[in-house]
Formats: sequence, C-alpha cells, structure tokens
Amino acid sequence: MATAVQDTYPEDFAHCYGCGRLNRHGHRIRTFATATGTVTEHDPTPQYRGAADFAYGGLIASLIDCHSAGSAAIFWMRAHDLEVGDEPAPRFVTARLEVDYVAPTPLRPLRLEGVAEETGERKVVVTTELSAGDGVTVRGRAVLVRITAP
Repeated sequence: MATAVQDTYPEDFAHCYGCGRLNRHGHRIRTFATATGTVTEHDPTPQYRGAADFAYGGLIASLIDCHSAGSAAIFWMRAHDLEVGDEPAPRFVTARLEVDYVAPTPLRPLRLEGVAEETGERKVVVTTELSAGDGVTVRGRAVLVRITAP
C-alpha cells in the first residue's frame, strides 16, 4: 500500500486541522502520489453541510489548502529524486490560495487531484480539481512556500 505524504511529517508538524495525523478533531486527509500528480479522497460528514445537501465552502477551501500543501511536498521531493517515505517530507505553508467554485458540491465522497504548475527550490505552485462523482465542481490554485529550519 502506498504511503500518504502526511504519514511522513515529523510529529511537530503533524497537528494541522486539515491534514495532521495527530489532530484527533481534524480532517486527517491523506495525499498520495500518482503517475502524473497527486490524489486525496475525503468523505465529509454531515456537519459540513452548507445549503441543501451541498458541502460547506469553507470545508472545500480547507481541503484544497491541505491537499495542495501535501502535493507541494510530493512535487518538491520528485524534483529532488526522492519518493514519499524516503525521508520525512518537507513542509509547506500557503502563501496564496485561490478557489473557484464552479458548481455546488454535493455532500458525498470527494476526490481532489493535483498537478504541479511550478516547482522551485522554495516555492511550489499546485493546481487542484475537486470532483464529487462525475464532474469537477471546484478548481483551486495554491502558491506554497517551503518551511526551512531556523
């Protein structure tokens, strides 16, 4: 079974509400490398309902944010000939997040797929498409910056 990048974060960086494996109240999303990008799957609970049976927009932005940060680590590692699990993944923080809500997102299992638009030494730009079943309902773009040791 593949290793999620979040499973390799050092403990002091594993408490994020969206992706921290040590945050028992968070989403605990897990991002995996694919042949051409990244993927995260998330099944939101009913407490994240917005209008009617649609997912709350803040949840969607949070998922895109954390999926993008995990994706940035994967893309940075690939650029340095590393695979997830070779060593603790580098951590990235969001410098800019754009979320385009294309259509209402049903409150059901969601799939996020990311690709690298740019991979530099300190900055990675990730574009993400979120789908709930057949079609893309949200597109995101995030600029992420690698955290370096003090």
